[in-house]
Amino acid sequence: MNWTEMRPLLEQACGDTFYMVGWSTLIAVVGGLPLGLLLVLTERGGLLQNVLANKVVGQVVNIARSMPFIILMVALMGFTRWVTGSTIGRDAAIVPLAIGAIPFFARLVETAVREVDHGLVEAVQAMGGTTWTVVRKVLVPEALPSLISSATTTVVALIGYSAMAGTVGAGGLGDIAIRYGYQRFETDLMWITVAVLAVVISVIQFAGDYAARALHRRGGRSGAAPRLRLLKAEAAAPEVTKV
Repeated sequence: MNWTEMRPLLEQACGDTFYMVGWSTLIAVVGGLPLGLLLVLTERGGLLQNVLANKVVGQVVNIARSMPFIILMVALMGFTRWVTGSTIGRDAAIVPLAIGAIPFFARLVETAVREVDHGLVEAVQAMGGTTWTVVRKVLVPEALPSLISSATTTVVALIGYSAMAGTVGAGGLGDIAIRYGYQRFETDLMWITVAVLAVVISVIQFAGDYAARALHRRGGRSGAAPRLRLLKAEAAAPEVTKV
């Protein structure tokens, strides 16, 4: 197979992979962020302490994370068919990809949020801040660089999952590598696919690391004292307006 024949296959495969990974990442972030925050808030000593709920949610997350992706795809076939009307194709692959990524990202969120200086949380509470205020003003902004890194790690993992999904007809680069590289002995195409995956992952990792560093320099985890002064100024602003 020459390059003229390979090029349209690779272009279509890259488009399918980006489509699956993009939507799966969006769903994973939307679902995993509140789930990770819930794990932190409901733990012992948390703002919404509820040990029973924390253990139940934690166990569900652990079970979902421990399941190999190929088994998860098979187990969710009925649900995937109900959601998308099919069990093959890139739309169908998004369902197991997203469900598998949500608990993965949730644990990364939990780790990132736990690293936030607890003194900032106590300061906002002392100023009369609610749990929602703490989450919005402290936990998420302070953990944002780590959350960006977590999202990057999730995207990289989803690219690997999407390649695996290609083995069951989901399309994408994994499908090309299996159907042409392995089954039809097109070794050149298989190695080109591997190289494309390596380049894509490297670019995504670089972009994620750059964004995390930029956010860190602009104020994420900038230190307790400056952040406390900013929070106090924000809390005092309404009082100044009233006067």
